[in-house]
Amino acid sequence: MRDLTIAMPKGRIFEEAVELLRRSGYQLPPEFEASRKLIIEVPEENLRFILAKPMDVPTYVEHGVADLGIAGKDVMLEEERDVYELLDLKISACYLAVAGLPGARLNEVAPKIATKYPNVASTYFREQGEQVEIIKLNGSIELAPLIGLADRIVDIVSTGRTLKENGLVETERIVEITSRLIVNPVSYRMKDERIEEMVNRLTDVIEQND
Repeated sequence: MRDLTIAMPKGRIFEEAVELLRRSGYQLPPEFEASRKLIIEVPEENLRFILAKPMDVPTYVEHGVADLGIAGKDVMLEEERDVYELLDLKISACYLAVAGLPGARLNEVAPKIATKYPNVASTYFREQGEQVEIIKLNGSIELAPLIGLADRIVDIVSTGRTLKENGLVETERIVEITSRLIVNPVSYRMKDERIEEMVNRLTDVIEQND
C-alpha cells in the first residue's frame, strides 16, 4: 500500500482535523497532538504528516511534497495554487470581514486597508468599485486602525472577541470560511484509490455531523 503524505497546519485546524480522521477510523497514536516534530510517521496507517504554517500547506501540495493537504478556504482564496479541492471538511468555521473603528471616516481618496490577505482584499474592494491601498501585515492586524496605519482591516473573525477587545466593529462580511481537503493533481491520478477511500470515510463522518 502506497504511503500518503498529508500537509496540515498547526493549531485549531490541526486539532479538529485529527479528531475527524480518528472518527473516520484512522488509528493515530495518542501522543500525536503533543508531538513537537514537523514530520510525523504513522506506519500502521501508511500515512505521513507534515506540519506547516497555514499559508504554506497549498504550496507543499502544489509541488507534490504532500499528496493531500488540509487548508482553510481563506488560504485557498489568497494563494490560488494549482491544486484540486476535494471536500469541505466543515471544521474551523469562521469568516473574512472588514472592520474598523466605530464612526471613523474613511479617507476619500484611497482608504488604506491592512490585511494578511492582500489578494482577497484587493479583489473584494475592486468588485465593490472601491479604490483602496492595501497594506500587507503578517500579524496583529487589529493594531493598524488603532495606530493610524490603516482606515480598515480585512481579517478572519471567529467569535468577534478580538475585534471587540480592541474597540473595532465589523462593517462588512466578505466570505464564509471552513477547512478543505486539497490534493495534488498528479497524486490524485497515481493514488486515486487510497485518496478516494479517505474522501469516502471522511464524508461519512461529516454527513453524520450535519
